[in-house]
Amino acid sequence: MTEVTIRRARAADVDAIVAMLADDPLGATRERPGDPHYAEAFAALDAEPHQLLAVAEAGGAVVGTLQLTFISGLSRVGATRAQIEAVRVRSDQRGAGLGQRLVEWAIERARERGCVMVQLTSDATRVDAHRFYERLGFTASHVGLKLAL
Repeated sequence: MTEVTIRRARAADVDAIVAMLADDPLGATRERPGDPHYAEAFAALDAEPHQLLAVAEAGGAVVGTLQLTFISGLSRVGATRAQIEAVRVRSDQRGAGLGQRLVEWAIERARERGCVMVQLTSDATRVDAHRFYERLGFTASHVGLKLAL
């Protein structure tokens, strides 16, 4: 694999990020590459100081992404948590350790921000992803519930 740099995403990265979000059976049903709402969403996300959309770049191309959200709270004596979302690696880059590098990078950013824990959710059908996260030390300690609006 070419040398990889992980950095904050820029507006110019949005199309590549959306392409990765859409490149799996679940994403194919819910993403619409080319939709102008993505640019609006990126602008809002990028302006929020508790959000960090990151990309992995290799050879000038975006090859991975994740979103890291810092959540302030009163629980655990006013602790801050980090939430990892939307971890994706471009299909031709999978299996080379890039996903692990992205998650470890996010964990380090959480430590730097003083977070007491990193948490994530993963669709119940993504069995391989669950094994991946467990291999990185995450435990399935809670049940996640959602309500579509």
